This record gives sequence, structure tokens and C-alpha cells, in this order.
Amino acid sequence: MTNARLAFVFPGQGSQQIGMLADAAAEFPEIHTTFSEASDVLGYDLWDLCQNGEQADINLTERTQPLLLTASVALYRAWCARGGVHPARMAGHSLGEWSALVCAGTLAFTDAVHLVQERGRLMQKAVPAGEGAMAAVIGLDDTAVESACAEAAEDEVVAAVNYNSPGQVVIAGSSAAVSRAIEACKTAGAKRAMLLPVSAPFHTELMRPAAEKLAAQIESTEFHAPEIPVIHNVHARPESAPAAIKVLMVEQIYSPVRWTECVQAMVADGTGQLVECGPGKVLAGLAKRIDRSLTCHNIDTPDQFNTALLATAE
Repeated sequence: MTNARLAFVFPGQGSQQIGMLADAAAEFPEIHTTFSEASDVLGYDLWDLCQNGEQADINLTERTQPLLLTASVALYRAWCARGGVHPARMAGHSLGEWSALVCAGTLAFTDAVHLVQERGRLMQKAVPAGEGAMAAVIGLDDTAVESACAEAAEDEVVAAVNYNSPGQVVIAGSSAAVSRAIEACKTAGAKRAMLLPVSAPFHTELMRPAAEKLAAQIESTEFHAPEIPVIHNVHARPESAPAAIKVLMVEQIYSPVRWTECVQAMVADGTGQLVECGPGKVLAGLAKRIDRSLTCHNIDTPDQFNTALLATAE
């Protein structure tokens, strides 16, 4: 059964925490099963890493990406196993778009684990450590942020890369250019502009080499038309043709995440309830800032999971 007002959204990097999903795993066997599948692909124990490792270990991009994909898919499998209604549409923030595609039936989970591990490795290698940076800008409209980046570039790369919600934009690029853009944003009236603990400038032109290297692996992977529409980061629209989806997933690596537009598109299409399918509450918080009419749920603990099951049932 599908709830026409329900959308599922899947988080990206930054939502990982040591000990995440421990309570959920005690109640939902799908968590351990899904993590075991991923571990077989990765060649190491992913569950042990996220429960007993160090935060620095799971913050390594090539580990963060398969970890968050696995966590989201595990929760969605638990949702379906308990009779949770199907959403009418899905979206994922950056890496989370891969989680959405798996849950929508576009590609096999194990194929996605391999691809996002490689995606993380290539994205980290694309720019030497210390040469790239990302920063969050709070309290400045999109146009002003874009103007500040253009002013600060000086033949280097710096651009708005995550349009997260009105008044919250992430910029990225060469370290020196990002530093100049931070000052330009503050001068333009930003409430805050601060570096993020991320070592690579994701979603900029500096990531194009990584995208080009991943393209061949994406092309050789079997994709299907999604069973549930997925709103894509690149243009905030759904796509049904597998070949077109593959192109978008390559472009996504070096293109801005138009998250505000993605949520607005889902609301325009009838979404009134939103479930964040993954650890943390980042996307639920952003959604409420984008459209206060949305009712948002998180499902990363058993209590929240069961509350959302009841609240979304039609």
C-alpha cells in the first residue's frame, strides 16, 4: 500500500555516529542482515566498525559512504518487513541519493555498496588533503552567497554546492578560495560562515575527475526504472530511464545538491509527511525550515520507528 502524501528522504555524509542503530538492531533483525551483506562486499566487519571503532575511522569518506547507505537500506527493509506503507516519492541528500535508488529498486544493494565505496575513494583522491575545503554559510540568501563566491574565486574554484534550506548554503572549493569566500560572506551580512570538518571539496568542478573515473563502473552496473519516483539532486526532478539515471549519478558528484528545490518539488507533488530513513535528524530539521507544513518523522530508534509506522498508515 502507498501513502500518496508520504515521502522518504535519505541522509548523506555527516549523519554517522559510533553506536548508531544499536537499539534498532536489537529489535529489527534486518539491521544485522543488511550490515552482514555489506561486510561481505567490503571485506571488513561494517557493524563492528560503527559500533566499536573510532569516530575518525567512520569519518573516512570511503567508509562513511557505504556505512550510511547500509544504515538507510537496513531501516527501509525493517520498515517494509513490518508492513510500513510505501512512500509515493523519495529523495536523498548527496550520497543519500544512492540509498533512495536502492530502496526504489533501481539497483541491487550489493552493487551500490561497491559503487559508493569506490565513489568515496575517488572523491577523496581527487584533491590532495589540505587543498580543498567546505564551509557552511548561515543567514545569507542564495544569490548573495553565489556573488561572494564569484568575488572570492580569483582563478580558483569556490562555489555554492549544497542548497540545504533557505538561509543555509554550503560552499566548497580550493582552501584559499573558500577562506576568501567566508570573509566575503561575512562582509555581505552572513550570520555565520565557518569551515566544516570535511577534507574534500565535494560537488565542485574539482570532483569531475572522480566522476569520470566512476562513470565506467556505473555504466557497467545494471540499473532498472525506479518503482518509486526519486527526485534527483542535480535538477530536482524524477527520472525513469535507467540510462538517464546513470548520467545523473555521475553529474551529481560535481554538481550542486539542490536540496531545497527537491523538498519543494515533493511538496508541490502532494507530500505532507516525510520520513528520514537513516541515522540522525539533519534532513527532518532542514525540511521544516524549507516548508513548515511538513510533518517529519525519524525512524532510527525503535520508539520513533513505531510512532512513524502508526502516523503514516492510511
